[in-house]
Parts: sequence; C-alpha cells; structure tokens
Amino acid sequence: MSNTFIKQAFNGADYTKEAFRKGEYENCSFSNCNLSNADLMNTTFIDCAFDNCNFSTAKLKNTALKTVSFKNCKLLGVNFSDCNPFLLAFTFESCMLSLASFYKLKIKGTKFKNCNLQEADLTGADLSGSVFDNCDLSGVMFESTVLEKADLRTAVHYSIDPELNKIKKAKFSREGIAGLLHRYQIEIE
Repeated sequence: MSNTFIKQAFNGADYTKEAFRKGEYENCSFSNCNLSNADLMNTTFIDCAFDNCNFSTAKLKNTALKTVSFKNCKLLGVNFSDCNPFLLAFTFESCMLSLASFYKLKIKGTKFKNCNLQEADLTGADLSGSVFDNCDLSGVMFESTVLEKADLRTAVHYSIDPELNKIKKAKFSREGIAGLLHRYQIEIE
C-alpha cells in the first residue's frame, strides 16, 4: 500500500488511457471520470464523492470505501465483495448497479435511491436497516440475505423468499407484496 495521500477534485479524468494512481484519497471529488475496468486495488477512499463516473467492471480487490457516495454513476458488474470490509460504507443515488455483487457484505443502513440493481447479487449480505428507494430489483439474487428493518416500500420487481431470507420488521408496499409470495405460484388480484 502506498503512503501517497491525495486530497483534490478530479474532473473528466480517463483512467482507461492512464493508470489510476494508488494511494489514500480523502475528501476527494470525482466528476465525469472514466474508471471503467480500472485497477483500484489496494486503494483507500475516505469521505469521497463520485458523480457521473463510469466504474463498470473496475477491480476493487482490497479497496477501502469508507463513507463514499456514488451519484449518477455506472457501476455495471462491479464486485463490491472484493472490497476491504473494514469500515465499508457507501451510498448510491441514480446509479446503474446491474450485475454488481455485494455477496456476504455487512453493509447495514446502506441507502440506494433511484438505482437499477437488475441481476445484482445480494446473497448472504447483511442489509439491515437499508433503504431501497425507488429501485428496480429485477432478478436480484436474495438468498440468506438479512433485510431486517429494511425499507423496500418503493422498490419494484423484486422476488424475495421469506423462508430463505431474514425480513423481520422490513417495510414493503401493498403493491409489492406479490414479490414475497412468488415461490407459492399463487394469483393475487
């Protein structure tokens, strides 16, 4: 791990053409940056904000994301389960998270707002108290997922098996109740 400490704003950087500099990024902002397939391994981000960035298939092996916000970002196929779990905390707003993996992560209280999580893997993740505000959860893998006290009232297209997941005190809308009964193949009118 490099001892390079970086504190600045980045705008329009294209890391598909130049290597991403390893180090510890604190209170940095990244706007309109292309980090698609970038090697972010062993890098630390603390209190950083990413806006309108492309992270698709970025490599996050042992990457520390400590209180990081993603807004209007494309994060297709990102494997967040490779991140350093120590103090892992992030929020997502208006992001594309299709095919992303949060496998077995403990990310309680995570906020997803206006996000597309189609085909994402939430298997074994602890999302207690998390919020899925106006999110598309089509094809999301929920198995052994902890959703206790999570808010899915405005989420759509989910299929969650209450027998395979922990959903105690989670909030769902009346319209979304069919997503909890899918396995029973019953008709709801």
